[in-house]
Amino acid sequence: MPLKISLKPKEKLYIGGAVVMNGDNHSEFSVLNSTTILREKDILTEETATSPCRRIYLTIQLMYMDQENLTQHHKNYWMLVKDVIEAAPSFEGLIAGISELILADNYYRALKVTKKLIDRETEVIKHAKISSECL
Repeated sequence: MPLKISLKPKEKLYIGGAVVMNGDNHSEFSVLNSTTILREKDILTEETATSPCRRIYLTIQLMYMDQENLTQHHKNYWMLVKDVIEAAPSFEGLIAGISELILADNYYRALKVTKKLIDRETEVIKHAKISSECL
């Protein structure tokens, strides 16, 4: 079943190792085979991976996009996860679900769930800042 993709003007898309940039107009196309695809809005860089959970996302993104170095990305993931769980044990359930997806080689779905982890991290940090301001 083909995957239909709509791109906004100038929107970038990663497809199987290539970065594609749309022209000046809205466009639509179909991908007919299985390959790695990420929209620009879903891509983190080292510069934008500014928190522990964002670094987990970046590592999973690398697993998805850079299969040649999968062993190293997995090692990095498990180290990051260990540190996050030690710092925030309440994240363990969500991380366990992400880890199951990784062990099943479902990196794209793991990225989607990791966005929920980032949202939770953001809320915890926001709450901690508010609490420290009240002191």
